Amino acid sequence: MMSDMTGNRPTLRKLALRGLAAGLLAGSIGAVGFGSIAGAQNITGLTSNAPVTWSADSGQLQDRQNRVVLSGNVIIQQGDLRMTAERTTIAYDDAGALRILRINATGGVVVTRGSERARGDAAVYDFNRRVIVLSGGVSVNRGQDRLDGGRLVIDLNSGVSSVDGAGSRDGNGRVSGTFEVPEGN
Repeated sequence: MMSDMTGNRPTLRKLALRGLAAGLLAGSIGAVGFGSIAGAQNITGLTSNAPVTWSADSGQLQDRQNRVVLSGNVIIQQGDLRMTAERTTIAYDDAGALRILRINATGGVVVTRGSERARGDAAVYDFNRRVIVLSGGVSVNRGQDRLDGGRLVIDLNSGVSSVDGAGSRDGNGRVSGTFEVPEGN
């Protein structure tokens, strides 16, 4: 349990920070997985103000470093969006108003929403640049459709998503995939 220096109970500010950080993490990592499978798309139907639940083997507020660290079987859920990882670090700025700067998730990152699933070794959301990167043997599935590569980059400013093969699991440095074609086309 995270606590302040005055006792065993977390301060209201720290409780609010934990909730905010987890909510932003869930929403942003979800964008990693589902921003693109065949081009830039929005996450439709996601209610960003839905309650966020999270659990981990341990959590730590590192107030002097302005970060929150969750580790060990991290599960973050918001509505039907679920993200799992071994470790997440949320960096924030607390000058005046709380502002999330960057979120890192590592260790078998998996994001699921309905029949959509994205996985990779690591994910980074840079809030200042508004860029999300999922890297390390990336696999994105939507139903029977699949896209594999080494790195998925989503530019939230331009709405352009790109996949490259560097770091792909097959080692050939190429992007590959399978798309189902509906009958009658």
